[in-house]
Amino acid sequence: MELLISAWTFFQVNILTQPAFFLGIIVFVGYLLLGRPIYDALAGFIKATVGYLVLNVAAGGLVSNFRPILAGLKERFNLSAVVIDPYFGQTAAQQAIESAGRSFSLMVIVLLIAFMVNIVLVIFRKYTKVRTVFITGHIMVQQSSTALWLVLFAFPQLQDAGVIVMLGLLLGTYWSVFSNLTVEATQDLTEGGGFAIGHQQMFGVWLTDKVAGKFGKNSKKLEDVTLPGFLSIFKESVVATSILMFLFFGIIMGILGKDLMMTIDATYTGQRNFVFYILEKSLYFAVYLQILQLGVRMFVSELTESFQGISNKLLPGSMPAIDCAATYGFGPGNAVTFGFLFGALGQFLAIIGLVVFKSPVLVISGFVPLFFDNATFAVYANHKGGMRAAMIIPFLSGVIQVLGGGLAAYLFQLSQFGGWHGNFDWDTLWLGYGVIMKYGGYAGVAAIVIGMLLIPQLQYRKNKKHYFMIAEDYEQYQEEIQAENQAEMSSEIA
Repeated sequence: MELLISAWTFFQVNILTQPAFFLGIIVFVGYLLLGRPIYDALAGFIKATVGYLVLNVAAGGLVSNFRPILAGLKERFNLSAVVIDPYFGQTAAQQAIESAGRSFSLMVIVLLIAFMVNIVLVIFRKYTKVRTVFITGHIMVQQSSTALWLVLFAFPQLQDAGVIVMLGLLLGTYWSVFSNLTVEATQDLTEGGGFAIGHQQMFGVWLTDKVAGKFGKNSKKLEDVTLPGFLSIFKESVVATSILMFLFFGIIMGILGKDLMMTIDATYTGQRNFVFYILEKSLYFAVYLQILQLGVRMFVSELTESFQGISNKLLPGSMPAIDCAATYGFGPGNAVTFGFLFGALGQFLAIIGLVVFKSPVLVISGFVPLFFDNATFAVYANHKGGMRAAMIIPFLSGVIQVLGGGLAAYLFQLSQFGGWHGNFDWDTLWLGYGVIMKYGGYAGVAAIVIGMLLIPQLQYRKNKKHYFMIAEDYEQYQEEIQAENQAEMSSEIA
């Protein structure tokens, strides 16, 4: 038993929670299963790992670039409030768990059980209809932390073994079902990219895909928008991001003032001009976005090709569910900027509403949901509904993030610890799950799990013929759809 625990600890610390190496090993094994020479498999491992590390550098840079501004808002306006961000949420959950006299290390075992549940559901895909393996390790850690607190909050007397089993089943089913829910939308967006989304806004991606067309009737796509005169420079994503970020953050940092930014940002010294400091901060957003897209291109191409080996030999018909940032290379560059800005507008208006109506919880925007959720929604929304959908849906998401996040932090008593998870699924879906668990008890947990397991069954019933084909062979799926459409047109003409 001790040997098994040691082996799992090694795997969890060095691989499972290190998504770059996790993806690299998946690519390596996939190429070996495809019969590739070991040197090809090693090259694939290196390219996939480096690609994901590049993405991590970019994502970390985006977050670190924003944090001094967040700290400045708290310092200048004496704001002591809830930050809606998964990193702040994870810290708040840990503090709440430990203050309740429970061990935060339970999260590690929960992670294992949940991942095993995901694998089992994929193995029995013939019956469960689940096609996706959730492999975004750092997201799994964040979600395990917040969900652990929700279970302990709802069942404070439940012993550790019961907590582990219950939460492992809840999370494993959520990862399986809701990543599976993104298959059709992502295959359509990427034209058979061979991956699904395994992140914090999977329900939101499905919802966006379903409603974007209703917002965007006759709306131009972002890539097709012709801007007049000098505005044409905004067609270049680097230029658009740089200018808009300069305006957006320039206003905020101008309000905060030079002296305050010097005290909270160690990279800024008084010798530098304040305007050029703001300009540099703004331009770094464009830099990190370019780096992010480079990393995505590196690891997605390797993962998509190599996962065919795992899909064919170990988990036939399955596909990986990965970071939402992998979709950014499949939409116009300005979609990411649109999503961020309109999501920010929605969040800020909602925060003003909380202040006006004297909410017991004041919410502060966190960069991760503000950027990654809304940028992702904009990419999917533009694909189905054009520019109008790419503006409206992130705006509505921003409002929901603030109102749902503030309500969740208040109801689940995390406001006193200063953080909540903040991403779309955790401001909607898991907000509801927490309430159901608290007031529905064990019957509520059973209802949640059964309800989630029914979702793939309903998906399958709507498209029995092509349900598995769209994940296994997208080209064949397209050929059959085209043939069916042509036959239908011919019969209508006849």
